[in-house]
Amino acid sequence: MTTRRHFISSITAALGGSVFAADGRPKTILLQSAWDTVNIGDIGHTPGTLRVIEEHLPEVKVVLWAMKLDERVTAMLKKRFPKVEILQGSLTGKSERDEALRQAISNCDLYIRNSGMGQDVSFMQFCQKVGRPYGLFGQSYFASMVEGKGAEERTVLLNNASFIYTRETKTLSILKSHGIKTPVLEFGPDGCFGIDVRDDERGSATMKKLGLEEKKFITVQIRTNTPKYPGVDDPRPEKLNPLHPTPQQIADDERRAAKYRELVTMWVKKTGHKVLIAPETIKEMGHNKRLIHDLLPPEIQKHVVNLEYFWNADEAASIFARAHTIVCHEPHSPIIALANGTPIIHTYSEFHSPKCWMFKDIGLGEWLLEMDETPVEKMAETLFAIDADYPAAQAKVKKAMAYVHECFGKSMQHVKGVLAKA
Repeated sequence: MTTRRHFISSITAALGGSVFAADGRPKTILLQSAWDTVNIGDIGHTPGTLRVIEEHLPEVKVVLWAMKLDERVTAMLKKRFPKVEILQGSLTGKSERDEALRQAISNCDLYIRNSGMGQDVSFMQFCQKVGRPYGLFGQSYFASMVEGKGAEERTVLLNNASFIYTRETKTLSILKSHGIKTPVLEFGPDGCFGIDVRDDERGSATMKKLGLEEKKFITVQIRTNTPKYPGVDDPRPEKLNPLHPTPQQIADDERRAAKYRELVTMWVKKTGHKVLIAPETIKEMGHNKRLIHDLLPPEIQKHVVNLEYFWNADEAASIFARAHTIVCHEPHSPIIALANGTPIIHTYSEFHSPKCWMFKDIGLGEWLLEMDETPVEKMAETLFAIDADYPAAQAKVKKAMAYVHECFGKSMQHVKGVLAKA
């Protein structure tokens, strides 16, 4: 007797590829993600990409290799994606969970490394060792990925990927100019754009407590030259989070914060509306308070609230959805805002990585302002242009997100093809 799965498998095979094995079982994607719990971007990548896979490949089994979890992130993921199996462990460890992880990779039909900046290649080496196809989804790289010591080996591993989707065209250009050739090497947005988790109950309570009215407040956050964790040096050669900031780096932080203070002052004086200092990363919470909130004039400061606890991505999404505009030196608060229909201004520093260019790549270049080169008057002009015709700004967000989801659809079609051949 033909089972439903066998029937679906035969139909999808007739249409050009099946996400079911010959025995009718769904094929498996192993997704490496959940990079950290102290950064709503590193939290948000995971539910975003899981939602994209679920939407386009609902029959596929997904196993999540979570690099870091805490209780509330785990609860959020299990509530939204109850069918996803979550594993943790190491490729080289000797514990039972490490062995279970290695077995899961060895048995999967496709390994996907989720959006991020990391230049680790151990997962590619392991996939090659066990004969599993692998791909990269919404990835950014510094040029050092394909230059310098070890570049030849890294290039071979990249060339053996089933696909590489870069989350901005700067990385795409870097890889193409160094001769990277995979079956698919294309622009593909950061998985965080797919996020749909919300905690409206908690978000509403927070807004009420802070006196925030829907669409009558903006959010801000700078990124400072300070360690990611107290007393722990940044292991990356780029030193994005220096243990001992130089006098110039300290001066840069103060100058950038002064711009934000001036922008906040302009906003409050012109609109009378509030400002929320909203954390993308836990490490910046104290720095944003001391550099922005605490140095504002008293008559402005009373309109500015500083979130005093680190929120989860779902609560952030709920509040960003009700904000007027998100102004942020970091990129993922803007991504979560756009996914929830809210305009953004990303005051970027490309030193932090080429990922800033993703906003231009989805058609929002006018909201992408370089932090050091852009006068505060230009930042204010951009913010008040959004305010002057808010429906037009919302329409721009909608158009950009339509393009993002079009790209997701195309990438998932290719993923489906890789699964069909597995």
